[in-house]
Amino acid sequence: MNNHKKRLIRKIRTRKKISGTENRPRLSVFRSLNHIYAQIINDESGNTLTQANSTEVSNDKNVTKTKIAAEVGKLLGERANEKKITTVVFDKNGYKFHGRIKALADSTRKEGVQF
Repeated sequence: MNNHKKRLIRKIRTRKKISGTENRPRLSVFRSLNHIYAQIINDESGNTLTQANSTEVSNDKNVTKTKIAAEVGKLLGERANEKKITTVVFDKNGYKFHGRIKALADSTRKEGVQF
């Protein structure tokens, strides 16, 4: 079994337990080889409330992927505050809470979003 299938199994196991509501939406993170994407989702209505990704942030050649992920988290936190979203459920999508995922989560927390 390859790493992609293992991640999908972890993702499914987590999604059985985690669901975003109107009061506490789900912050979902997707990490590709070059970019990182995050969105806040209300699973009850199936709507994406806000989103941010690394293609929106200035991609300088000298900046690391971890720093870019932190900028994406900051941008997502600012957009969440504009929509008055204060608490979310964090869905790391089968990834380890380490590196880029942790940087995004920490910078979102610094903007005042609790999870």
